[in-house]
Amino acid sequence: MEKNLIKEGKFRYIEIGEGTPLIILHGLMGGLSNFQGVTDYFPKKGYKVLIPELPIYDMPMLKTNVKQFAKFLAKFIEFKQLDNVILLGNSLGGHIGLLHTKLYPKMVKALIITGSSGLYESAMGDGYPRRGDYEFIKKKAQDVFYDPEIATKEIVDEVFATVNDRKKIIKTLAIAKSAIRHNMADDLPKMNTPICIIWGENDSVTPPDVAKLFHELLPDSDLYWIEKCGHAPMMEHPDKFNEILDSWLTKRNF
Repeated sequence: MEKNLIKEGKFRYIEIGEGTPLIILHGLMGGLSNFQGVTDYFPKKGYKVLIPELPIYDMPMLKTNVKQFAKFLAKFIEFKQLDNVILLGNSLGGHIGLLHTKLYPKMVKALIITGSSGLYESAMGDGYPRRGDYEFIKKKAQDVFYDPEIATKEIVDEVFATVNDRKKIIKTLAIAKSAIRHNMADDLPKMNTPICIIWGENDSVTPPDVAKLFHELLPDSDLYWIEKCGHAPMMEHPDKFNEILDSWLTKRNF
């Protein structure tokens, strides 16, 4: 998917289809290709799917935090002259979507979160990152999924390269700490945007209790579960994920 990147101004993004804008927000360690199933499916359903490349490693250290990414998203939406957007975020992307929706409620007509941070997450565990230990990184990458085979060599190699890049790992840890600091428990009850929560029943990074708490705190949310599924439902069960999301968007007339 990266070969389809459009470079315009200070933005790099993928854009497919025409219709209602559906903006996808990737996670901290997640590539744009994690959403291949979504980008294959929703343009045919009348959505313009956009995936901006978030400036995870490009911001100055003092601006490497969730709030600055939410502001970056606002600038992207303005640059593309979009309104009434639907946001879809996984992991850190869900957190950015939530904070953006809180800060700019008039820009967003709906939000979908899956495996989102913002309340609690277990990241990569206490031993992370152990630089240079490929097998350790491989095991941690596999633990993100219910089916360890989803963690292909390509995915493991990418994570391994990140934790062995000094600049990237410092930024990664800064973002992880920012996500923990920016807990949204007090904000969620005031957010009236319709929100769809799709969660893996076997998510060990953001466990099922996190999804239940999101659902409890958000005034207008629907919660859906996917069996035998970890932290990235759109990767492990793309067909089921699309079916749930399509049904919710139809039910809500989006």
